[in-house]
Amino acid sequence: MSQRMYSMTFSSIYPMYIQKVERKGRTQAELDEVISWLTGFDKAQIDAYAADESTFPEFFDAATLHPNAGLITGVICGYRVEDIEDQLVQKVRYLDKIVDELAKGKAIEKIKRA
Repeated sequence: MSQRMYSMTFSSIYPMYIQKVERKGRTQAELDEVISWLTGFDKAQIDAYAADESTFPEFFDAATLHPNAGLITGVICGYRVEDIEDQLVQKVRYLDKIVDELAKGKAIEKIKRA
């Protein structure tokens, strides 16, 4: 699975994130807010990555991870995010985890580990 993440594009996953949060009554704006918090990207940058074929390595190489990203803990896809050794896989799982938290109704300030 981790090797597949190196070739996956953000643009292929982003629409699924939107569907997931909207099904649970959250908005794309809220999704973009938590992605922005994690990556440091503004809305225009998120939109650009959502429209091009940048891979996750390219996406996260350009990102400036929030200093509190390390506070993201818990299980996603059967793995504890804090125990994942591959840096890229861990960053993708951070993203997955905050999207899950948003979809489950967690307050944005708590997702941001403020």
